[in-house]
Amino acid sequence: MSAQAQATALQYAGDYAISARGLTRVFGKVRAVDGIDLDIPRAGIYGFLGPNGSGKSTTIRMLCGLLRPTSGTVNVLGHEMPRDAEQLRTRLGYMTQKFSLWDDLTVHENLQFMGQVFGLPAPRRKSRIDAAAAEFNLEQLFGQRAGTLSGGQRQRLALAAATLHEPELLLLDEPTSAVDPQSRRDFWESLFALVTRGVTILVSTHYMDEAERCHQLAILANGKLVAQGAPPRLMTDIAAKVVEVEAIDTPAARHALLADPAVLSVAQLGTRLHVLLDPAQQDPAERIAARLREAGVDGESTLVRASLEDVFVAATGFGRGNGDRAGG
Repeated sequence: MSAQAQATALQYAGDYAISARGLTRVFGKVRAVDGIDLDIPRAGIYGFLGPNGSGKSTTIRMLCGLLRPTSGTVNVLGHEMPRDAEQLRTRLGYMTQKFSLWDDLTVHENLQFMGQVFGLPAPRRKSRIDAAAAEFNLEQLFGQRAGTLSGGQRQRLALAAATLHEPELLLLDEPTSAVDPQSRRDFWESLFALVTRGVTILVSTHYMDEAERCHQLAILANGKLVAQGAPPRLMTDIAAKVVEVEAIDTPAARHALLADPAVLSVAQLGTRLHVLLDPAQQDPAERIAARLREAGVDGESTLVRASLEDVFVAATGFGRGNGDRAGG
């Protein structure tokens, strides 16, 4: 083991389930992941937030040994990856964005097969299937083919299969992208229950409300790590001032504000505008009010606390000039 890998392993022994340094993956001329450093604590939920193409899935595949980095080092549960991927196979759980179980098998047959894949002896396999079915409300679906399940049911089956062997580390790649809001809420309650049992969870998402549920969060854009930390800390330390604007003519207000070089972004939330300004502005609410008066637009401006979406926009540069709600 190299000196750097040994040092990373010692870090894991202290606080971290995953440590990565300079993690990079290049596909041809595209740097899908560009020099990422990560320290992911144990027994918590660590989130990757970013738009499509930001490098979330590629990073997860490198962390679980499915993809070899172009450069950089990865240490997972005290092992170098991808060198020790086979040794870690039974200690990791992985759930892809796309449902990856077998549509023509029943729920019970899928779980039986996954238990065999992970080498569970028959008695333990039965007890684990029964426990997973109870935990994820699958008992009534045992005889139903997976291909006929709803989105939320398929999600519960996929999570049951990924945790059947009781992994220490669970990696989830946008697991809620195809389910309804109630199913998403139930899914996250299941994740918190796993954390109470000591499981470390790494989850990628493009939903702001999900990102805010994470204990720690990394924001990715164009393959780079542009911000990381606990969501409340990120909202406190945002590199921008946030002003909320109430105006009768919101299109005219938005047009006037985007002409101000100190304005980083303008996003519409119903009848209100959320405006991000350069953090050097001493009185951002008055600057916005003055800009509206100059444009002949009636409106009120108030300095407000940043949201996680504001953090995302400030860190990634999304939103300048388009007013779109960033990140999904």
